[in-house]
Amino acid sequence: MWKLLPLLFFVFYSSFIIAQIRLTKLTLNKNEKYFIQGDDILFADTLIMKDSSEIILNSQKRNNYIHSKVTVIGKDCIISGKGVSSNKGKTGNAGIDQAGPCQLGGIGGNGSQGSDGKPANNLFLYFSDLNIKGSLIINLDGGDGGDGGDGGPGGSGGPGTRVCEGGDGGIGGNGASGGNGGDGGTVSIQCKNCPTLRGLINNSIIIKNYGGYAGQGGDGGN
Repeated sequence: MWKLLPLLFFVFYSSFIIAQIRLTKLTLNKNEKYFIQGDDILFADTLIMKDSSEIILNSQKRNNYIHSKVTVIGKDCIISGKGVSSNKGKTGNAGIDQAGPCQLGGIGGNGSQGSDGKPANNLFLYFSDLNIKGSLIINLDGGDGGDGGDGGPGGSGGPGTRVCEGGDGGIGGNGASGGNGGDGGTVSIQCKNCPTLRGLINNSIIIKNYGGYAGQGGDGGN
């Protein structure tokens, strides 16, 4: 039994190494986008983000980590882990039109509720040396909730005859509630050789981590 322990430790340690993106140097040219895919940890000995370049976090992993020894940031650079906005709910079915005389139209179906917005990533940044020549925007806003679906229209009433009046149109369905906005993400920054972080925040480093907007309620059916 004890002979298995070194092997088990090696398998566990190896799987941890494979779960990381390890680069000697990552240079993003002007307007270039880099997607963190498959893994949630990016290691780079040197990270250079030229003007208006962007790192897009892995939306499949709630927590993302970026480690860099030497980091150079240009103008208007972005790290984005925004939550995904959700879709509008479905419109309710239309009420049945009455072909027979004197009958009331069918009632319209209710709309379905909008789905909730997705939460943003949480981001953990670890720098040894940081040089920001312009600005870095960290966008971790939550996704917007989907609007509620509209109620379906009521069906037409049947025609009148000499012995009865035409049927009233059916009542429209209710509009549904909108979905909740997703939670904004959190940011943690650690740096060994940096200017005072308190002085960088809201100046060279702009953090956006608002919750998403709630979806609007759907309209009632006619």
